[in-house]
This record gives sequence, structure tokens and C-alpha cells, in this order.
Amino acid sequence: MGKTKKYEYNYEQYEAGKGPDFMIGDILADPEFDQVTDLVIGSWGSAWEEGCQKMLDQIVDNKDRFAHVEKLFVGDMDYEDCEVSWIIQGNYGKLWKALPGLKELTVKGSTDLSLGEVEHENLEALTIICGGLPAEVFGEIQRAKLPGLKKLVIYIGVENYGFDGDADTIRTFLEKSDFPSLTYLGLEDSEIQDQVTEAVLESKYMSRIHTLDLANGTLSDKGGAMLLEKLPSYPNVKVLDIHYHYLSDGMVKKLKELPVEIDASEPNEPEEYKGEIWMDAMLTE
Repeated sequence: MGKTKKYEYNYEQYEAGKGPDFMIGDILADPEFDQVTDLVIGSWGSAWEEGCQKMLDQIVDNKDRFAHVEKLFVGDMDYEDCEVSWIIQGNYGKLWKALPGLKELTVKGSTDLSLGEVEHENLEALTIICGGLPAEVFGEIQRAKLPGLKKLVIYIGVENYGFDGDADTIRTFLEKSDFPSLTYLGLEDSEIQDQVTEAVLESKYMSRIHTLDLANGTLSDKGGAMLLEKLPSYPNVKVLDIHYHYLSDGMVKKLKELPVEIDASEPNEPEEYKGEIWMDAMLTE
């Protein structure tokens, strides 16, 4: 049975001089680390000033010591440590070959994020949590060679915090990416969630997945109507996650009549300001 452990520095440790230079050394010095299969790295003390590149490089330099790690989460911190849009990430390009046994990677934050040339035989789950994912990173995932990938979750985010694409970016991504083992598709946290929903429902992945995750965005009755029309054509889809949404009660009621397990919790009401309707994605700054 694997062990999960989180390593992080609090403010007092940061004030005492701890930072990304020391994190990997402290992890390797932990007598429990040899039993840790699920490695979580939280705040490294100065995530808004210094990225995690030194830590990534040191993991690669000590790849034999990290060979037993099956799950890696880099950046597991809340807004009290650092706003997600302020987290400075790094380049993961060398990590893929260094950790061939890695099954899950979760990255939080998109500033200075690069996944490099993604090629990995054993990765089963990839999650990117951010307030806005640059189109360049979408392209890296689009070109990825991940034959074993079963679960993909991408927080698309908003323009003000890093997403510089549009609905065509999502369509191209869905058309040109190739994940033959994918069963869980999550494209969420978008301010254009209805357009994302349309693109997903027209994609090749709809006939393969069992879970469709469109949560945390601005999904409205327009997107709900598309789901109501299209989902019955895909009996393979067993779970629909649309929590945090802007659907009407009536639309939610109709969707719950579909033969799928549905999470439609956290409803929101649009706001009107100077004659315009405003809806916000869940995670931005």
C-alpha cells in the first residue's frame, strides 16, 4: 500500500530562509520518503517570486531516488499561500524520461509553465489546475504521446489570467490530440463553457469516454440544451460533472432525467451590470 505525503514550507520557514533550493534535499532527507508513492509538493515559500524549476531539475538529477513515485502533484497550495495566477511554475520537459514509472501528474499554476515534449508510456492521469492556460501549453498537450492516458483534466481559465485561445483552440485540440485510452475528459473552468461544451460534444472522444467533466465554468442553458440533445447518443457516458454552473432549475431537472450520474451542485446566478450579463468561472486569480 502506497503512502501519500505532502511537503511544504510555511511562512515562518520561508522567513528563516527556506525555499525551492532546499525542498528536494529536505524530501530526500525524510526517512519516510522511500515509502512515499504519492508525492505532493505544496508551497515552497516564495511561489510568487521563484518558480519550481530548481526542484524539477533536482528531481531529474536524483531520478533513481524518485523512481518509486507514482503520483506527483506540484503546487498544491491555496490562496492563503499564493493565488493560483501568481504561482510560478517550470519546465517539465526532462521529467518524462526521468520518471518512467509515473502514473499521475498534477500541476497547479500556469505562469511560466511548459510541459515540453510530452512522451510517456505509463502516465494514466494528467491534471492542470490554473486560472488560465496558455494556448502554447494546449499545443504541448495536443502533441503529447500518452498511449496509457485514461484521465485528462484541464482548467481552461479566462483571458485575464492566461488563456489566450478561443473556441477554435479547443476544437483543434480535440481534433488533433490522440489519447486512445482516454475514458475521463475534463475541460472545465472556462468563461466560454457553452462553446467548450459544443466542441466536446462534436469530438471523437464522446464515443470513448465514460465521464464528461464540464464543471466550474459558465455553463448556461444554451450548453445544457446541447447536452440534453446529444448525450442520449452516447450511452457509454455514465457520469456528467457540471458542478458550479449557471443553469436554470428547469434545465437541471431535465438533465437529471438523463440516464447518467450527474453532479449539478453549486448553481450560480448571472449578474447584470450596466445592461450586460456577467458570469464568472470558478477559478481565475
